[in-house]
Amino acid sequence: MEEPVTRECEGSLSEGGSEEDMPLTLPTDGSHSGSIRKGCDPFAQTQRSKLQHRRARINQQINKEMRMRAGAENLFRATTNNKVKETVALELSFVNSNLQLLKEELEELNSNMEVYQTDSEAINVPMIPLGLKETKEADFTVSIQDFICEHYGEDSALYDKEIKELMELRQAMRTPSRNQAGLELLMEYYNQLYYVDQRFFPAHRNLGVHFHWYDSLTGVPSCQRALAFEKGSVLFNIGALYTQIGARQDRSAAAGIDRAIDAFQRAAGAFNYLKENFSNAPSLDMSGPSLCMLVRLMVAQVQECVFERVTLTTHSAHFSSHLRLAQEAARVSDVYLLVQQTMTQPLMKDYVPFSWASMVQVKSEHFRALAHYYAAVALCDHMSSSDDGEEEESDEEAEKSFLQFYVSVPAGPPLSQVLQDPEKRRKLGKAHLRRAVIRHEEAMRVHGLCKILRKMDILQDVLSLTHKRSLDKYSELDREDDFDETAEAPEIKSHTHQKPDITAPNFSTVQVTDIFQRLGPLSVFCARARWGPVRLICLQRREGGLGLTLRGDSPVLVAGVVPGGCAEEAGLREGDYIVAVDGEDCKWAKHGEVVHMLKSCSDKGVEISVITLHANDTQQVDRRIIMLSHCGDKENSRQRLLGGAKGQSSASLLNWNRKKKREGSSVTKRLGSTFSLSFGSIRDAEAMY
Repeated sequence: MEEPVTRECEGSLSEGGSEEDMPLTLPTDGSHSGSIRKGCDPFAQTQRSKLQHRRARINQQINKEMRMRAGAENLFRATTNNKVKETVALELSFVNSNLQLLKEELEELNSNMEVYQTDSEAINVPMIPLGLKETKEADFTVSIQDFICEHYGEDSALYDKEIKELMELRQAMRTPSRNQAGLELLMEYYNQLYYVDQRFFPAHRNLGVHFHWYDSLTGVPSCQRALAFEKGSVLFNIGALYTQIGARQDRSAAAGIDRAIDAFQRAAGAFNYLKENFSNAPSLDMSGPSLCMLVRLMVAQVQECVFERVTLTTHSAHFSSHLRLAQEAARVSDVYLLVQQTMTQPLMKDYVPFSWASMVQVKSEHFRALAHYYAAVALCDHMSSSDDGEEEESDEEAEKSFLQFYVSVPAGPPLSQVLQDPEKRRKLGKAHLRRAVIRHEEAMRVHGLCKILRKMDILQDVLSLTHKRSLDKYSELDREDDFDETAEAPEIKSHTHQKPDITAPNFSTVQVTDIFQRLGPLSVFCARARWGPVRLICLQRREGGLGLTLRGDSPVLVAGVVPGGCAEEAGLREGDYIVAVDGEDCKWAKHGEVVHMLKSCSDKGVEISVITLHANDTQQVDRRIIMLSHCGDKENSRQRLLGGAKGQSSASLLNWNRKKKREGSSVTKRLGSTFSLSFGSIRDAEAMY
């Protein structure tokens, strides 16, 4: 069954991890300068931009056809007129045909691996990159303006510059460049969404902004109002961009191979982070099975790069070095076989492009053939001798390596005896070459079945060269007097000297400043906090002073008022936050600055603007403070970082669907209202004035 045109279900992103995953904030003083990172020119006619434009056009056409089909299906179910039903059924058949053609065209574009490959003339097996998820424009302007007026009680026109900057940042991240700057742009927007979430997305309601994203492989659109969907899609594109960067590296040199390894490991880390922190995702590309497949695919490509580096750095023509190459190649074959099995699972079988599945199968066969080829080279080209003590020691090492080379001990003479007999070595090498040729031919057969792979000349060249090399070697070893049937070569035990790592994304590498920091410190002025209207208090200094005790910074808290004093008579209450003095904003002001402003007042007195955070009772506030200090979800961990506290947090998984969110709504609401600073946490600067 096809997926619906849109799926709207609320969800939230629970981000577990250490402080390395938190956005690194620049020093804040209430001022902010715009982002220095820009996206690519959307009108630049590069090969990659043309491909992205074609994908975007097809995505829009698929969206249109699916809307037409949804309407036709509704009409077919609603009508009782047989003639109308026949007409609608005919229309549905045309729409389904158009959808199938569009999806085939999109699959061909998604399978276009050559656009993302390196321009180097070196002959390397192409890597599989992932195209970016496309998104429609989303306008936050009206929703944020309304929220600023309603929740923060400020004139939204004062924040037009910030809103425009956020819109420009989102527009730029739709077309990231295929380099480190593009990654930093996506990461900057991802980190900025944390502040947007805290500022404008309260726990009990959404902002009303719809986020439209297209599936990376099928083009099926999904729409949600949850900011978690936006964050997850951006994180997916970070992983996808890493795959493109890895695929474009020149792997003819060790430095290029290392860069490719790093890129694919980071791509695997992004997809794995997404898999662990999302459930019930609205699009199939961000579902658990799909992300699991992508992680395994990236790990397999890392393993392939490791093999290429071993091949490049193996200069010694020793027996053991070729055995090592054979085992590395066998390892690559095994991990691609695992990817192939993942791609054939029921949910993935009809989703993964046929060219991807074919490429994975080709690589599995190809590297298994290389494993047998290098085993034959080791056996037949490096005969042992014992001319001196050093060579004799080398023979002992070779024998030790050979005894651990196979999965199981083969039938026939002992391996140590085979190693000492040139004829037995030749026959065993010939058996390995026979299996190598068979595997090469299978790889070429699978390659020939896929129209898209047949167009990739470089892949055809690699398969043909390696096949010819194995055939030539087999002919070299074949003799006219070989009347015995060639024995079956034993299975080679796979082994690698470098296991791939999954490098989790480090969000603190890109420094960001809260675009809307003029609203005030996030510890108080956030969407989850509730406070009363701003109150204007007029204070007249007396002989005993103003009669109040201040504590803390940004914003300064009224920790107490003197009974019968000036402050109490004017209406100031314990727990009020000072947000302005004589009309001058002081949300970000330090303790000493506010004290200086109060002491500098004239004889006429001073006017201070204050707010009071809502709390049901003191006991509940204390309970919320405890919950905040022990909360295990990452958003609160980030909040502790902003407040100056340090600590690590464990991951908690929240579902996307409304039903499960309602089940945990009571917990969510309790957590959502714990962003006020506890009195006990700011006793460092308390004084009476």
